[in-house]
Amino acid sequence: MNSLLQKLDGLESRYEEVSTLITDPSVISDQQRYVKLTREYKDLEDIMKLRAKYVACLNGIAEAKDIIMNESDPDMKEMAREELAANEELQPQLEEEIKIALVPKDPEDAKNVQMEIRAGTGGDEACLFAGDIFKMYKAFCESKGWNLSVTDVSEGAVGGFKEIDFAVSGENVYGVLKYESGVHRVQRVPVTESNGRMQTSAATVAVLPEADPFEVNINEGEIKWDTFRSSGAGGQNVNKVESGVRARYMWKNPNTGEVEEILIECTETRDQPKNKERALARLRTYIYDKEHQKYVDDIASRRKSLVSSGDRSAKIRTYNFPQGRVTDHRIGFTTHDLQGFLGGNIQDMIDALTVAENTERMKEAEL
Repeated sequence: MNSLLQKLDGLESRYEEVSTLITDPSVISDQQRYVKLTREYKDLEDIMKLRAKYVACLNGIAEAKDIIMNESDPDMKEMAREELAANEELQPQLEEEIKIALVPKDPEDAKNVQMEIRAGTGGDEACLFAGDIFKMYKAFCESKGWNLSVTDVSEGAVGGFKEIDFAVSGENVYGVLKYESGVHRVQRVPVTESNGRMQTSAATVAVLPEADPFEVNINEGEIKWDTFRSSGAGGQNVNKVESGVRARYMWKNPNTGEVEEILIECTETRDQPKNKERALARLRTYIYDKEHQKYVDDIASRRKSLVSSGDRSAKIRTYNFPQGRVTDHRIGFTTHDLQGFLGGNIQDMIDALTVAENTERMKEAEL
């Protein structure tokens, strides 16, 4: 018996069960369970479509072999040989697709993200590099048709950013951008360097899956709100309206028992209620990230590679200007199109990281 087909047959009954559950009023009223089940239904539906193609392919091979063995008509035999060759070529491709589809998906992958870029070592040059990386992600998000909105920014003295926080929304955003968390290093002669010496600077990128409201328990009555005049890109409006908001919240970490004050600022729009909404989303995401760090660490300890270890202090990538190359140290992937990469052409790198992680997860799942 085909072991891959056995795995697929085992999922068929679960698919039928989930498709019934998501129409049940008691499930629909439980928002957390409903969202989880609809995501599972979508994943299983994709697998069932692959199963149908795979079964048709295997049946096609069996039928073609039967005709070649038992049919006397030479034209029928010739058609059967062509059919057999086409299906035998298709079979390993479908098996590879199915194996990847059967790898347990990270439930966070479908989520939107909150991202932070912070200038690290390197002073003004690190701020300029943080600005370059932000432009890279902005161009990439535009190419994917995603929406990027800046929530808070602290500009560098000579340009770029000391820190910039932004939200990205679209399809499967976290699943694509999660590999970008970590320390990005740049090696180049800075415009701030009068002696023409090469310098290594760094910026840290954090990619956090945006928490759904029902995933985090926040007592909104305990949030202390302040408003202030935004100094962001507000044009004529800047000094007239207190549109910037600051949220202070005392939160107890369930993993450690420690209490910490969380401070979130948002100056994204001229509309104070909208800024409050964005600040609340960032607060939820920050708490969700902290509460799930144990889960992320557990996964990382089981994984041998650093592809998505969650360790944000790991040096993941070097941008070397003299050699015009970008190297990802986790998988040893190098591109010599540095300018194109900084222009947002990062999909090939992300694809290579995805393949590396999927290979690892297939080994774990013994596929």
